[in-house]
Amino acid sequence: MHEQAFRFGAARHLVGVVGLPPVIEHGVGMILLNAGMVYRVGPFRLHVELARRLNSLGYPTLRFDQSTIGDSGASGQRLSRPEQVLADVRDAMELLKQQSGCTRFVLFGLCSGAQNAHSTAYVDQRVAGAFFLDGYGHRTLGQRVRHYLPRLLSLSVWRQRFARRRTPVAARPAEPAFEVEPLPPKIVRAQLAEMLHRGLKLDFIYSGGVARYFNHVRQFRECFGRLADHPCVSVSYFKEADHTYVLSGDRQRLLDHVAQWMGHHFPITRTGSSA
Repeated sequence: MHEQAFRFGAARHLVGVVGLPPVIEHGVGMILLNAGMVYRVGPFRLHVELARRLNSLGYPTLRFDQSTIGDSGASGQRLSRPEQVLADVRDAMELLKQQSGCTRFVLFGLCSGAQNAHSTAYVDQRVAGAFFLDGYGHRTLGQRVRHYLPRLLSLSVWRQRFARRRTPVAARPAEPAFEVEPLPPKIVRAQLAEMLHRGLKLDFIYSGGVARYFNHVRQFRECFGRLADHPCVSVSYFKEADHTYVLSGDRQRLLDHVAQWMGHHFPITRTGSSA
């Protein structure tokens, strides 16, 4: 495995690290997008661990900072944020192509990174697949029932409520709300359907950290209907995992999942090339 840092992009304003396996073949590479404002190492070094795991399996990778995040500066172009994200990811594809020869790409995005992966996969033909972690989804009747019914039937919850009425307590700080900026569900469904029509492989992973809007694997069907049956769609719900995979065991489980998924959809042949 070999890693090298690069400055790239039209204005050489982007910074990223390319990871290459011992044998470089044309095929599929992975590009890891920023999770919110966390720089390219990812939450708790998730992107570093994942990139190196994939490099050891034969996949080229690029983890990089998008414009104005981490070590990357501004492009100097007058682009909207969505336009700048797309330009940045396309520059990243070009860099990884130059360094590894791969011409197809799998995008990996957590939270806002999932949103950016979605928008790029929808418009760029070079994207062959994507991992959407805690990405698009919306509250459904089933989600509300699963959230509120156990609380309504819990004696301990009612005891706590009565105790709070008797004893004034200081207000608790609000829990962090990990949600991507929503698109209308009809638009998300239509865009996902278009990606699947083009043959993209899509993996949706939701964590227990976003239970306020997604809390069971079956909710994907509640949100997106028949798309859940598509052979190129896989959905997982890591109930015990935090949104940022703070525990090493949760990160290891995620890494194992990604490696297995990549091996299934983009297998490395004995000669080292990706099918």
